[in-house]
Amino acid sequence: MSIKHGLISFLSFLLFLHHRQSRLRVKALGGTSLSVTKQTIDRRGKKMKRPLTVTQRLALGFGLLLVLILLISAFAWRALGQSDQAMKTIYEDRTVPMGQLGDIRYLAARDRVILADAAHSGDVNQTAKRLAEFDKNRALANATWASYLATYLTPDEAVLARRHAADMDAYVAGGLLPAAAALRRADYGEALTLLNNQVSTLSPAAQDSLRALLDLQVRVAKETYEEASAENSKRLMLIVVAAIVSGVLATITTLMVTRRIGRQLGAEPHELSSVANRIASGDLTQQATSQAAPEGSVMAAMLAMRNTLNTLVHTVREGVDSVATASGQIAQGNHDLSSRTEEQASNLQQTAASMEQLNGTIQSTAGNAQNAQRLAQDAVRVARRTGTAMTDVIQTFDGIQQSSRRISDIIGVIDSIAFQTNILALNAAVEAARAGEQGRGFAVVATEVRSLAGRSADAAKQIKQLISESVQRIDGGSALISGVGETIREVVGHVESVSGLIAQIALEASEQSTGVAQIDGAMQQLDTTTQQNAALVEEAAAAAASLRLQASTLAEAVSFFKAQPALA
Repeated sequence: MSIKHGLISFLSFLLFLHHRQSRLRVKALGGTSLSVTKQTIDRRGKKMKRPLTVTQRLALGFGLLLVLILLISAFAWRALGQSDQAMKTIYEDRTVPMGQLGDIRYLAARDRVILADAAHSGDVNQTAKRLAEFDKNRALANATWASYLATYLTPDEAVLARRHAADMDAYVAGGLLPAAAALRRADYGEALTLLNNQVSTLSPAAQDSLRALLDLQVRVAKETYEEASAENSKRLMLIVVAAIVSGVLATITTLMVTRRIGRQLGAEPHELSSVANRIASGDLTQQATSQAAPEGSVMAAMLAMRNTLNTLVHTVREGVDSVATASGQIAQGNHDLSSRTEEQASNLQQTAASMEQLNGTIQSTAGNAQNAQRLAQDAVRVARRTGTAMTDVIQTFDGIQQSSRRISDIIGVIDSIAFQTNILALNAAVEAARAGEQGRGFAVVATEVRSLAGRSADAAKQIKQLISESVQRIDGGSALISGVGETIREVVGHVESVSGLIAQIALEASEQSTGVAQIDGAMQQLDTTTQQNAALVEEAAAAAASLRLQASTLAEAVSFFKAQPALA
């Protein structure tokens, strides 16, 4: 019932909303506008500051449809849930208990058959097997009865259940259990008596109460099914009504949204598409097919856009022509200035090249002068070392001359010693001759000594003669070396003078090279500045050419539009 009340309330709200929106009236002729009564604006102006957008209208329309679908689906889901619950109740509270009661009736009948079979068999082993099966059936029957009592019981069912429990307890305690006890004692006659008397007497009451429970299950299941079927019929009728109402509301909502969207568009979609395609293709000369486009509609906005684009195209064309003319003049002026600047830069480059060549020549001269100065200094050092060496040679020759004189004196002493030895050897030979035969050996020795002394005297004379010649030559060489040393000292003096002059020349050449290098640096800086100016002029010319090209491109792009004559 709560779902039905909710559905009725929702439908009432939709009708109120439709009545509220129908109060708005739209006039659409030329410059029309949305008019609302002053009383409505005073009451609702604060709440409706702006109309709903197309997206909001579509969202509202489809949202209402979605809500209706959800409500119908929820109602149907609840109906199906209740139907399912009814079926579940029939199964769990009626069908399952019927099966349990059937099992209990079967087990009771089976227990009677088992005991009767054991009593008639008279076999102890067969009796033990039957009694074991009897005990198992009793336990299963008790468990099944406990499961049945755990299900939902109606008041009448509870009364019948207590009645059957009493009848079954009497049947089991008064008939089956005593018969089983007799069989355990192997008293088969008493067991048969109990089965034929007490069991047969107590069994009908238990069977009747059990049958009454089964009949009650069938009756209650039938009543439950009939109630569920009636409820399902009512729910189906409510679903059909809700579907019809939803269809009506969906139709109303669709008409409302379509009408609102049509007024906002201001024309049919194909007309809007035609106008948009013509504007996209550059045709601004077309006239709108719908002359009654409401103000604020899409068609009115597109017509206003067309007029604005038409004016903009005329303005852009005029500006493009002016820019093209000015950029052409700027490009020509920059071209002339670039030519003159390039010519000046070429002259500066030639001058800079000449200065660089002169600077190279001067630097080469300065380098050669420095090399000559180094060579002169080396020559001075070599001459000085030669003079020093000549002095050493003179001193050496003086030493050799003195040594030669000393050798000559020594040779004189050797010659004197050889002469004296010869005299002594001669005296010894004379004395040996006087001695006769005894002095013959001594005479031979004296002869040999005299011979050696003669040869020593001859050698000393020859050495003395050679030394004399060497002394004479050394004296001549010493005189020559003294002259050479004087000449070398004069050469050293002249070389030092030349080295000083070359150093002065190298210093002046270095100063000239520095001055020329400064001039060359200034020329290069001037050339760099001129080249930069030329580059700037070329960039300006390129920018002017690019501007002219862009103006031409813009003019070509604007020519895409076919505009009406300029508006006054």
